[in-house]
Amino acid sequence: MIPLVTSEDSLRRLFSALTEHTFQVDLGVADPVLTDYLVEMLVRFTRSAEMYRFRDVEGRRLVEVVDMVSEAGQREAKPKRELHRHIGDYTLFWTGVFPEALNRLQAVDHKDHLIDYEQQGRQSYFIASKFEDDPYGEEAPVLRRLSQDYDLVRFGLNRIREDWDKLPAETAERYASEDNSQNN
Repeated sequence: MIPLVTSEDSLRRLFSALTEHTFQVDLGVADPVLTDYLVEMLVRFTRSAEMYRFRDVEGRRLVEVVDMVSEAGQREAKPKRELHRHIGDYTLFWTGVFPEALNRLQAVDHKDHLIDYEQQGRQSYFIASKFEDDPYGEEAPVLRRLSQDYDLVRFGLNRIREDWDKLPAETAERYASEDNSQNN
C-alpha cells in the first residue's frame, strides 16, 4: 500500500515532477506557465473545500456544473471570472484525472446529465480568459490555452494519473520522508 503524501509541499513536488515529465517529455509541450498552473490546480483540488468553495446566493454549496454555470451567469466582473475559471478547472480535473467518476457525476438523476463537461470546460476557460485587466492579465493567456488545448491537457492529466497510480511505495515514502525532515 502506498503511504499518503499529505503536506502541500510534498504534493506540489510530486505533482510538479509528474506534470513536467508528462507534458515536456511525453507530450513535447514545454510550457512552464501551463505546467505550473496545472500543478497548482492539482494541489488546490486535493482539498474538497476548495473544489466546492462556491455557493449560491442562499449559501448552498455549488456541486454540479449546471448550477455553477447558472450562478456565473448572475455574477459580474471578478466573481464571474473566478467562477468560470473554477468551472474550467473542475471539469478538467474530473475529465482528466478521474474520468471514471463521470458516470456518477453525470448520472441520470443529476442535473449535469445533459451537459458535456469538456465543452463546458473549454467555454468557461475562454470566458475567464477574456478578463485581461489587472490582476488577471498574467493568467489570461494560460486560460486561453486551456480552452484551445483542452483535449491535449485532459489527455496529459490522464497520463499523470496513470503514472501516479504506478508509483512504487518507495517513491511516495521518499516524498513523505523529505517533508517530515523539513518540518523537523
